[in-house]
Amino acid sequence: MTCNNLRILSRKKEIILGSASPRRLKLLGETGISFRQIISDIKESNFTSGDPFEHALSLAKMKAMSVSTAARPDKLVIGADTIVVLDNQLIGKPADKNEAREILLRLSGKKHVVCTALALACSTELLASGYELTDVYFNLVSEEAIVDYVNSGEPMDKAGAYGIQGKGGFLVDRIEGELDNVIGLPRSLLDKLAGEVCLKME
Repeated sequence: MTCNNLRILSRKKEIILGSASPRRLKLLGETGISFRQIISDIKESNFTSGDPFEHALSLAKMKAMSVSTAARPDKLVIGADTIVVLDNQLIGKPADKNEAREILLRLSGKKHVVCTALALACSTELLASGYELTDVYFNLVSEEAIVDYVNSGEPMDKAGAYGIQGKGGFLVDRIEGELDNVIGLPRSLLDKLAGEVCLKME
């Protein structure tokens, strides 16, 4: 994917991906820009009430600011957070196999929303942020198939307990929106935010 604004920004500032996600690492790498990865030490807090999408945005901002505070002033940090929302209830990463099974049984045959929030920070200043939503429609899946998938180990580090780009693809009937948003890094949104930052730097 061509991310012209991000390319321009990467020539002005060194880009740092403030995430441990190998999926975000791969997606950002596909843009062709040069960047480094520094893992944020922000712990993903439990969501109790309010707007789950704003919760994701808040976490993305905290992650970006956390890494930016530790980085030199010429570094631009990308913070990100991905959540799954079903009936306005946030579904996070499963704590164990049993919870992964329960999550997938809840999602089976239903539509849920995947939200990935992004934040860009530099020199402890938040420069741009936003989030993208994608509707994901699950197939009606048998409990046996879900248990087999959970036993593969793939769901354990993923919001919603599945990876659409991996073995979990069989769970999904269709999506409405961007696939890379579901994977964890909406590059169209990232390029839009990079354009906002470039304008501020002119």
